Amino acid sequence: MDKERDEQQWDVVIAPSQPWWRMDFEELWHFRDLLILLVRRDLLAVYKQTILGPLWQIVQPLLTSFMFAMIFGLLARMSQVGIPPLLFYLSAVVPWTFFSNIISRTSQTLVWNSTLMTKVYFPRLLAPIATTISTMLSFVIQIISFFIIALIYRLSGAYGWTLGPSIFLIFPLSLLLVLLAFGLGILVAALTTKFRDLGFLLTFGLQLLMYMSPVIFPLSMVPVGSKLRLVILLNPMTSVIEGFRSILLDQPMDWSTLLYPIGFATVALMLGLAVFQQVQRSFADVI
Repeated sequence: MDKERDEQQWDVVIAPSQPWWRMDFEELWHFRDLLILLVRRDLLAVYKQTILGPLWQIVQPLLTSFMFAMIFGLLARMSQVGIPPLLFYLSAVVPWTFFSNIISRTSQTLVWNSTLMTKVYFPRLLAPIATTISTMLSFVIQIISFFIIALIYRLSGAYGWTLGPSIFLIFPLSLLLVLLAFGLGILVAALTTKFRDLGFLLTFGLQLLMYMSPVIFPLSMVPVGSKLRLVILLNPMTSVIEGFRSILLDQPMDWSTLLYPIGFATVALMLGLAVFQQVQRSFADVI
């Protein structure tokens, strides 16, 4: 009775020896004000002392897509016939940039917040969640910029861009992209606290993974039944990028190919949460 009475006097009770698989969502909701502050801090930190501010979220993918359009589209003729190279590459660069940013930023979020974590208690999962939310806002800005550029193409008569009924699939597809990137991000974040070399390997690995994804080339360019196509299809981002191209450019697609990335994202998220929960008890000792 005395123990129960003492616990009722506190808003937060830190209990030892909790199962590694337990996720206390009620505790996450209790710290929602801190989550808002962390998201606000991340956004301010990105745009602090910059001239263009949030416009960098438009300039970066636009310049990357323009470079791809010039080199791979016009010179190498790797873009899809009948689609302006700029729109073809922008429709893939935007989701890929979102995926890459979530993983790279989330993987370092525990190290970046090490000073805060060693002084006060809060659910450690809040840090990567806040980073993911702030990155999602950038993704929304980039999607809107794609619609504006595509509309300019249509009004100028350069390309008859239209939106089909599949545009509503952009919401579940974006959710799939978030879950996939978040699961891999928190897995690397948990391991990075002990193995800092993963940060360097991650940057290099994401660059290689982009060239194994249909970002600079359409999947239709790879011969059906070839070993190279099989390797590319093993990349869960392949079907996701093809899905975004299909939605944004109103192109046909076999949506059953998304079953593999859905399963991959589920496993990655469960494994990431399990490892994160398992090693978070020693975060303050190793970071």
